[in-house]
Amino acid sequence: MCGIFACHCHPDVQKFKPTALRMGKAVRHRGPDWSGNVIANSTILVHERLSIVGVDTGAQPLVNDEGTISLAVNGEIYNHRVLRKQLKKPYNFKTHSDCEVIIPLYLEQDIDAPKALDGMFSWVLHDKVQDRVIAARDPIGITTFYLGRSSTTPGAVYFASELKCLHPVCDNIISFPPGHVYDSKTDKITPYFTPKWLMEPSSIPTTPIDYKLLRTTFEKSVRKRLMAEVPFGVLLSGGLDSSLVASVAQREILRLNEEARAKMKSTPNGSGGDELVGIDDEDHLSTVQLLPQLNSFSIGLPDAPDSKAALEVAKFLGTRHHTLTFTIEDGLNALSDVIYHLESYDVTTIRASTPMFLLSRKIKAMGIKMVLSGEGSDEIFGGYLYFHAAPDKKALHEETVRRVKNLHLSDCLRANKSTSAWGVEARVPFLDKQFLEVAMNIDPAEKMITKDRIEKYIMRKAFDTTDEPETPAYLPDNILWRQKEQFSDGVGYGWIDALKDNAELHVSDEDMKNPKPEWGDDIPDTKEAYWYRCMFDEHFPPYCASTVMRWTPTWSKQTDPSGRAIAIHENKYKQTE
Repeated sequence: MCGIFACHCHPDVQKFKPTALRMGKAVRHRGPDWSGNVIANSTILVHERLSIVGVDTGAQPLVNDEGTISLAVNGEIYNHRVLRKQLKKPYNFKTHSDCEVIIPLYLEQDIDAPKALDGMFSWVLHDKVQDRVIAARDPIGITTFYLGRSSTTPGAVYFASELKCLHPVCDNIISFPPGHVYDSKTDKITPYFTPKWLMEPSSIPTTPIDYKLLRTTFEKSVRKRLMAEVPFGVLLSGGLDSSLVASVAQREILRLNEEARAKMKSTPNGSGGDELVGIDDEDHLSTVQLLPQLNSFSIGLPDAPDSKAALEVAKFLGTRHHTLTFTIEDGLNALSDVIYHLESYDVTTIRASTPMFLLSRKIKAMGIKMVLSGEGSDEIFGGYLYFHAAPDKKALHEETVRRVKNLHLSDCLRANKSTSAWGVEARVPFLDKQFLEVAMNIDPAEKMITKDRIEKYIMRKAFDTTDEPETPAYLPDNILWRQKEQFSDGVGYGWIDALKDNAELHVSDEDMKNPKPEWGDDIPDTKEAYWYRCMFDEHFPPYCASTVMRWTPTWSKQTDPSGRAIAIHENKYKQTE
């Protein structure tokens, strides 16, 4: 991940520059490798870089030869090599960066440029000739992005990767909607990602399940996310989603290394080593060096269920596994910092982000700059335990669409900001455009949880090779068919219990009866939620709260969002629904 800050149509951009640089510095944790800025007309772009692809040449903002187009990007464009080949006009690329292709795409396709991109991204492009800004965010909102305005500089528009860059200079901030593009010509944000499943959630898909297609599309999604020139790893909780990501990634690494060895034998002066190998968009090697052993990472309290399962998966796959054990005190001490980086007071997000935040620091200390993660699967396949109560397939489908639409305010926000806090990039294969097109168009009857079908049954079945004797198993059976654990539960049941107990110490019954007037109708319904909101208020002004969404289960009387609180969980709380 990188960090960006931009302002268009500032009345005195030169005078504003020191402030803009300071706002960019507020997200330097996202991009600790280099800083850059460009001023053109009344626009300034500031970029804080985390180098993953084009390490030596990809400093930003990127500018074309004529000096007329400047671009600041946060993210990865996985199909950049294919896009370079498809350009209608020659373009002089100055870098090996995957992001530079956005400039010639804009020159050829104008505001439609985001439609061609396959990746995760937020970017701001300035056209000096037209004095025009185009800004876009990826279809699901994997990368965080905000738009702001200020009553003291009417006509100016601001963009940033995080709230902390905007609230000092803006008093009106929104979360930039995923799958949308902003054009300063019209001063409007319009959708460019418009698949039927997203735009018409009440239109229920009827496509029969194709297990082979589901598997191969997911494998391709993981494969393209191995695009990197730096050491990388995988977050491994031991649950189905992260375990499948790890399994496919490990298979791809072994395949690529086998291909590399074959090329080395036929290449004069070929040499081995631990250097990283690259793959192009057609799944071919771009170098012949070997990839190192895949690193996997898990975190938990002592004897956490996820840590035990993750170790089993790691041994089965042959990854180089690292288990971080944290204490409840470690987590409690980090809460204020977590909320500062998350820019949220949602209970579920904070519970799950804290261990992820602690783990990311350890990952960074080991020299790892990119990790694969399993976010999105539960939303796509109805994997949360409350989906057991879905009344019918129509309701289930509409709920999965709603959850996917809101990922940028929940799990994507958590994964992006928890890792970016320490200069680590998280990539999420389940939220690939092509995989979503397959998975979201399956007849939702196949996703219904029944007496004979555990949650996410079709994904489990797609990777069950019991009837394929020539295909090695992807995962041990007890992992492939393991019950869903939400991350905040899986790191150790004592974590959530401790948060509730500490909230009781910090928030009184009298506090609960007297919420702050500036909270309006957004009143915390538990002491834990109240506690987090107070910490949020220490970092951010009240108007930033409009960018926060609370995560709550549907079809349940249970107000606690923990998966363990759902009655179907084998280790549920004592209280019942």
